[in-house]
Amino acid sequence: MASTEVLSTEFGSHRRALLAHCYRMLGSWDEAEDLVQDTYLRALQGWAKFENRSSVRTWLYRIATNACLTALEGRNRRALPSGLAGPGAASSDLAGPETWIQPIPTAAIAGDPAAIVTAREDVRLALIAGLQYLPPKQRAVLLLRDVLAIPAAEVADVLATSVPAVKSTLQRARARLGEVAPARDDVLEPTEPRARELLEGYMAAWVAGDPDAFGRVLRVDAALEAVPSRTWFAGKAACVAWTRPFFAGPGVAVLTPAADGIARVTVFGDPGLVARFQPLAQG
Repeated sequence: MASTEVLSTEFGSHRRALLAHCYRMLGSWDEAEDLVQDTYLRALQGWAKFENRSSVRTWLYRIATNACLTALEGRNRRALPSGLAGPGAASSDLAGPETWIQPIPTAAIAGDPAAIVTAREDVRLALIAGLQYLPPKQRAVLLLRDVLAIPAAEVADVLATSVPAVKSTLQRARARLGEVAPARDDVLEPTEPRARELLEGYMAAWVAGDPDAFGRVLRVDAALEAVPSRTWFAGKAACVAWTRPFFAGPGVAVLTPAADGIARVTVFGDPGLVARFQPLAQG
Protein backbone atom coordinates (compact mmCIF):
# COMPACT_ATOMS: atom_id res chain seq x y z
CA MET A 1 0.00 0.00 0.00
CA ALA A 2 1.38 3.46 -0.95
CA SER A 3 2.31 5.82 1.87
CA THR A 4 -0.47 8.27 0.97
CA GLU A 5 -2.98 5.41 1.10
CA VAL A 6 -1.71 4.47 4.55
CA LEU A 7 -2.18 8.06 5.70
CA SER A 8 -5.64 8.28 4.12
CA THR A 9 -6.69 5.10 5.93
CA GLU A 10 -5.29 6.30 9.25
CA PHE A 11 -6.81 9.75 8.83
CA GLY A 12 -10.18 8.29 7.91
CA SER A 13 -10.28 6.28 11.13
CA HIS A 14 -9.66 9.43 13.19
CA ARG A 15 -11.57 12.00 11.14
CA ARG A 16 -14.73 12.19 13.26
CA ALA A 17 -12.73 12.45 16.49
CA LEU A 18 -10.52 15.17 14.97
CA LEU A 19 -13.66 17.06 13.93
CA ALA A 20 -14.97 16.86 17.50
CA HIS A 21 -11.60 18.08 18.85
CA CYS A 22 -11.46 21.05 16.47
CA TYR A 23 -15.09 21.87 17.29
CA ARG A 24 -14.35 21.93 21.02
CA MET A 25 -11.36 24.17 20.40
CA LEU A 26 -13.13 26.59 18.06
CA GLY A 27 -16.84 26.44 18.99
CA SER A 28 -17.75 26.43 15.30
CA TRP A 29 -18.84 23.49 13.13
CA ASP A 30 -17.92 25.38 9.94
CA GLU A 31 -14.42 26.24 11.12
CA ALA A 32 -13.86 22.77 12.56
CA GLU A 33 -14.58 21.20 9.16
CA ASP A 34 -12.09 23.57 7.52
CA LEU A 35 -9.40 22.84 10.12
CA VAL A 36 -9.82 19.07 9.77
CA GLN A 37 -9.30 19.39 6.02
CA ASP A 38 -6.27 21.57 6.71
CA THR A 39 -4.97 18.92 9.12
CA TYR A 40 -5.14 16.30 6.39
CA LEU A 41 -3.31 18.50 3.90
CA ARG A 42 -0.58 19.30 6.45
CA ALA A 43 -0.29 15.61 7.28
CA LEU A 44 0.17 14.78 3.60
CA GLN A 45 2.94 17.35 3.33
CA GLY A 46 4.70 16.07 6.44
CA TRP A 47 4.10 12.31 6.07
CA ALA A 48 7.57 11.60 4.64
CA LYS A 49 9.17 13.11 7.77
CA PHE A 50 6.82 11.46 10.27
CA GLU A 51 9.11 8.48 10.93
CA ASN A 52 6.73 6.96 13.53
CA ARG A 53 8.26 8.94 16.40
CA SER A 54 4.79 8.88 18.00
CA SER A 55 1.47 7.21 17.22
CA VAL A 56 -0.30 8.46 14.10
CA ARG A 57 -3.19 9.49 16.35
CA THR A 58 -1.01 11.75 18.51
CA TRP A 59 0.72 13.16 15.43
CA LEU A 60 -2.62 14.06 13.84
CA TYR A 61 -3.81 15.71 17.04
CA ARG A 62 -0.55 17.67 17.17
CA ILE A 63 -1.24 19.05 13.69
CA ALA A 64 -4.93 19.74 14.39
CA THR A 65 -4.30 21.37 17.77
CA ASN A 66 -1.60 23.68 16.47
CA ALA A 67 -3.75 24.59 13.47
CA CYS A 68 -6.55 25.52 15.88
CA LEU A 69 -4.19 27.56 18.07
CA THR A 70 -3.04 29.49 15.01
CA ALA A 71 -6.65 30.12 13.97
CA LEU A 72 -7.49 31.41 17.46
CA GLU A 73 -4.71 34.01 17.58
CA GLY A 74 -6.18 37.47 18.18
CA ARG A 75 -9.72 36.09 18.08
CA ASN A 76 -12.65 37.20 20.24
CA ARG A 77 -14.37 34.58 22.35
CA ARG A 78 -17.28 32.85 20.64
CA ALA A 79 -20.37 33.02 22.81
CA LEU A 80 -24.09 32.52 23.24
CA PRO A 81 -26.34 35.46 24.20
CA SER A 82 -26.42 34.27 27.84
CA GLY A 83 -22.64 34.65 27.96
CA LEU A 84 -22.74 38.36 27.11
CA ALA A 85 -25.23 40.02 29.43
CA GLY A 86 -28.02 39.35 31.92
CA PRO A 87 -31.48 38.15 30.80
CA GLY A 88 -33.48 40.74 28.91
CA ALA A 89 -30.44 42.99 28.37
CA ALA A 90 -29.00 43.35 24.88
CA SER A 91 -25.24 43.36 24.53
CA SER A 92 -22.92 44.91 21.94
CA ASP A 93 -19.83 43.01 23.10
CA LEU A 94 -19.35 41.04 19.88
CA ALA A 95 -18.73 42.41 16.42
CA GLY A 96 -21.14 40.24 14.46
CA PRO A 97 -22.95 36.90 14.05
CA GLU A 98 -19.77 35.16 12.89
CA THR A 99 -18.65 35.15 16.54
CA TRP A 100 -21.52 32.99 17.78
CA ILE A 101 -21.03 29.43 18.96
CA GLN A 102 -22.54 26.88 16.57
CA PRO A 103 -24.06 23.53 17.53
CA ILE A 104 -22.86 20.30 15.96
CA PRO A 105 -24.90 17.07 15.61
CA THR A 106 -23.43 14.02 17.32
CA ALA A 107 -23.98 12.09 14.08
CA ALA A 108 -21.20 14.19 12.51
CA ILE A 109 -18.62 13.23 15.12
CA ALA A 110 -19.53 9.68 16.16
CA GLY A 111 -20.47 6.61 14.17
CA ASP A 112 -21.57 3.79 16.48
CA PRO A 113 -24.16 4.12 19.29
CA ALA A 114 -21.61 3.72 22.11
CA ALA A 115 -19.45 6.51 20.69
CA ILE A 116 -22.49 8.76 20.27
CA VAL A 117 -23.29 8.61 24.00
CA THR A 118 -19.76 9.69 24.92
CA ALA A 119 -19.54 12.32 22.19
CA ARG A 120 -22.87 13.86 23.18
CA GLU A 121 -21.55 14.64 26.66
CA ASP A 122 -18.30 16.09 25.33
CA VAL A 123 -19.99 18.52 22.90
CA ARG A 124 -22.81 19.76 25.15
CA LEU A 125 -23.50 23.36 24.19
CA ALA A 126 -22.96 24.55 27.77
CA LEU A 127 -19.57 22.84 27.88
CA ILE A 128 -18.52 24.32 24.53
CA ALA A 129 -19.55 27.78 25.75
CA GLY A 130 -17.55 27.23 28.94
CA LEU A 131 -14.45 26.12 27.03
CA GLN A 132 -14.43 29.39 25.11
CA TYR A 133 -13.62 31.25 28.34
CA LEU A 134 -10.29 29.42 28.59
CA PRO A 135 -7.19 30.86 26.90
CA PRO A 136 -6.45 28.74 23.80
CA LYS A 137 -3.42 26.98 25.33
CA GLN A 138 -5.39 26.05 28.46
CA ARG A 139 -8.23 24.83 26.28
CA ALA A 140 -5.86 22.65 24.29
CA VAL A 141 -4.24 21.11 27.38
CA LEU A 142 -7.61 20.38 29.01
CA LEU A 143 -8.98 18.70 25.89
CA LEU A 144 -5.85 16.69 25.15
CA ARG A 145 -5.55 15.44 28.74
CA ASP A 146 -9.11 15.16 30.08
CA VAL A 147 -11.11 14.38 26.94
CA LEU A 148 -8.60 12.52 24.77
CA ALA A 149 -6.55 11.05 27.65
CA ILE A 150 -3.24 11.74 25.92
CA PRO A 151 -0.36 11.34 28.42
CA ALA A 152 1.16 14.52 29.82
CA ALA A 153 4.53 13.82 28.20
CA GLU A 154 2.90 13.55 24.77
CA VAL A 155 0.83 16.70 25.37
CA ALA A 156 4.05 18.52 26.28
CA ASP A 157 5.53 17.33 23.00
CA VAL A 158 2.43 18.39 21.03
CA LEU A 159 2.55 21.91 22.49
CA ALA A 160 6.34 22.25 22.64
CA THR A 161 6.37 22.75 26.41
CA SER A 162 7.35 20.81 29.55
CA VAL A 163 5.44 18.22 31.57
CA PRO A 164 5.35 20.47 34.69
CA ALA A 165 3.95 23.28 32.52
CA VAL A 166 1.24 20.92 31.18
CA LYS A 167 0.26 19.88 34.71
CA SER A 168 0.14 23.50 35.93
CA THR A 169 -1.88 24.62 32.91
CA LEU A 170 -4.30 21.73 33.35
CA GLN A 171 -4.91 22.69 36.98
CA ARG A 172 -5.73 26.27 36.03
CA ALA A 173 -7.95 25.16 33.14
CA ARG A 174 -9.97 22.79 35.33
CA ALA A 175 -10.46 25.48 37.96
CA ARG A 176 -11.58 28.07 35.41
CA LEU A 177 -13.93 25.68 33.63
CA GLY A 178 -15.49 24.81 36.99
CA GLU A 179 -16.29 28.52 37.44
CA VAL A 180 -17.82 29.20 34.02
CA ALA A 181 -19.39 25.92 32.85
CA PRO A 182 -22.74 25.14 34.52
CA ALA A 183 -23.02 21.88 36.42
CA ARG A 184 -24.76 19.08 34.61
CA ASP A 185 -27.21 18.72 37.51
CA ASP A 186 -30.22 16.59 36.57
CA VAL A 187 -29.92 16.86 32.78
CA LEU A 188 -31.51 13.82 31.15
CA GLU A 189 -30.04 11.74 28.35
CA PRO A 190 -32.12 12.13 25.15
CA THR A 191 -32.92 8.41 25.18
CA GLU A 192 -34.59 8.52 28.61
CA PRO A 193 -38.43 8.28 28.53
CA ARG A 194 -38.95 11.63 30.26
CA ALA A 195 -36.60 13.35 27.82
CA ARG A 196 -38.49 11.81 24.89
CA GLU A 197 -41.77 12.96 26.39
CA LEU A 198 -40.50 16.53 26.72
CA LEU A 199 -39.11 16.51 23.18
CA GLU A 200 -42.42 15.27 21.76
CA GLY A 201 -44.28 17.96 23.72
CA TYR A 202 -41.90 20.63 22.47
CA MET A 203 -42.22 19.48 18.85
CA ALA A 204 -46.02 19.31 19.06
CA ALA A 205 -46.16 22.82 20.51
CA TRP A 206 -43.84 24.20 17.84
CA VAL A 207 -45.64 22.52 14.92
CA ALA A 208 -49.02 23.70 16.23
CA GLY A 209 -47.69 27.20 16.94
CA ASP A 210 -49.05 26.90 20.48
CA PRO A 211 -47.14 29.04 23.03
CA ASP A 212 -49.23 27.72 25.93
CA ALA A 213 -48.32 24.11 25.09
CA PHE A 214 -44.70 25.25 24.86
CA GLY A 215 -44.96 26.70 28.35
CA ARG A 216 -46.24 23.40 29.71
CA VAL A 217 -42.99 21.58 28.84
CA LEU A 218 -40.74 24.29 30.29
CA ARG A 219 -39.27 24.30 33.78
CA VAL A 220 -40.30 27.26 35.95
CA ASP A 221 -36.79 28.72 35.78
CA ALA A 222 -36.24 27.84 32.11
CA ALA A 223 -34.03 29.99 29.89
CA LEU A 224 -34.42 30.71 26.20
CA GLU A 225 -31.92 32.25 23.81
CA ALA A 226 -32.06 32.60 20.04
CA VAL A 227 -28.93 33.20 17.98
CA PRO A 228 -28.23 35.70 16.44
CA SER A 229 -30.35 37.75 18.85
CA ARG A 230 -28.19 39.34 21.56
CA THR A 231 -30.99 39.13 24.13
CA TRP A 232 -32.05 36.09 26.13
CA PHE A 233 -34.83 35.37 28.62
CA ALA A 234 -35.10 33.60 31.96
CA GLY A 235 -38.26 32.24 33.58
CA LYS A 236 -41.14 30.38 31.94
CA ALA A 237 -43.41 33.44 31.57
CA ALA A 238 -40.70 35.54 29.89
CA CYS A 239 -39.75 32.69 27.54
CA VAL A 240 -43.34 32.09 26.44
CA ALA A 241 -44.05 35.82 25.98
CA TRP A 242 -40.97 36.31 23.82
CA THR A 243 -41.72 33.23 21.72
CA ARG A 244 -45.34 34.05 20.79
CA PRO A 245 -44.59 36.14 17.64
CA PHE A 246 -41.98 33.70 16.32
CA PHE A 247 -43.64 30.29 16.49
CA ALA A 248 -43.35 27.90 13.54
CA GLY A 249 -40.26 29.64 12.13
CA PRO A 250 -37.34 27.50 10.92
CA GLY A 251 -34.46 26.89 13.31
CA VAL A 252 -32.18 24.36 14.95
CA ALA A 253 -33.16 24.02 18.60
CA VAL A 254 -30.87 22.57 21.25
CA LEU A 255 -32.86 21.44 24.32
CA THR A 256 -31.64 20.79 27.85
CA PRO A 257 -34.21 18.38 29.36
CA ALA A 258 -34.48 17.83 33.11
CA ALA A 259 -36.85 15.72 35.16
CA ASP A 260 -39.10 18.72 35.95
CA GLY A 261 -39.16 20.17 32.43
CA ILE A 262 -36.98 21.66 29.72
CA ALA A 263 -34.37 23.80 31.47
CA ARG A 264 -32.97 25.62 28.44
CA VAL A 265 -33.83 26.13 24.77
CA THR A 266 -31.21 27.55 22.41
CA VAL A 267 -32.48 28.24 18.91
CA PHE A 268 -30.18 28.90 15.96
CA GLY A 269 -31.92 30.69 13.09
CA ASP A 270 -29.14 30.52 10.49
CA PRO A 271 -30.81 29.01 7.36
CA GLY A 272 -27.51 27.45 6.28
CA LEU A 273 -27.20 25.65 9.61
CA VAL A 274 -30.78 24.40 9.35
CA ALA A 275 -30.03 22.97 5.90
CA ARG A 276 -26.87 21.21 7.18
CA PHE A 277 -28.69 19.56 10.08
CA GLN A 278 -31.61 18.21 8.05
CA PRO A 279 -29.81 15.35 6.21
CA LEU A 280 -28.18 14.16 9.44
CA ALA A 281 -31.46 14.28 11.35
CA GLN A 282 -33.23 12.33 8.58
CA GLY A 283 -30.39 9.79 8.39
